Amino acid sequence: MSADFVVSSAHLAKSGMPEVSELEFALTMSNHAYHRWMVRCAAAAGAPGLSPLEVLVLHLVFHRDRPKTLADICLVLNVEDTHLVSYAVKKLAGQELVSTGRDGKEKTVSITGRGSAVCTRYGELREQLLISAMQEFGFDGADVSRLAALLRAFSGSYDQAARSAAAM
Repeated sequence: MSADFVVSSAHLAKSGMPEVSELEFALTMSNHAYHRWMVRCAAAAGAPGLSPLEVLVLHLVFHRDRPKTLADICLVLNVEDTHLVSYAVKKLAGQELVSTGRDGKEKTVSITGRGSAVCTRYGELREQLLISAMQEFGFDGADVSRLAALLRAFSGSYDQAARSAAAM
């Protein structure tokens, strides 16, 4: 293992690919920073007290301004536990950020006027505080896009490994 790897678990870095431990530590740090950002930006946008999942659900429901089913939300966000999304929707509805309805037997979730305003303000704050800082750091859009594609590929690897582990 190279001395310049930054890992949280040296015992896991002793493997055929120690770089994965470096990636996992970076993912952990990024995940926590991203969650902290989402919660604080949502609060600044007028929706305090939301969890990271609730912020993600809110933005997904706002996306393309059409109702979403719980199954759609779980699928897009890669959430296995439907009850987590169901609880998030209930909390968002309680704050009048989304409303629920039915399409046949399926429960649907739609954005409200208040939810739209919060999402719009969140986008403005994101542009002002986050995107401008990333541009000042010189992050290249093409590099960010390549990184996103790599992370989606890693996600698939972790999902497959999780299925394999569950089958053991």
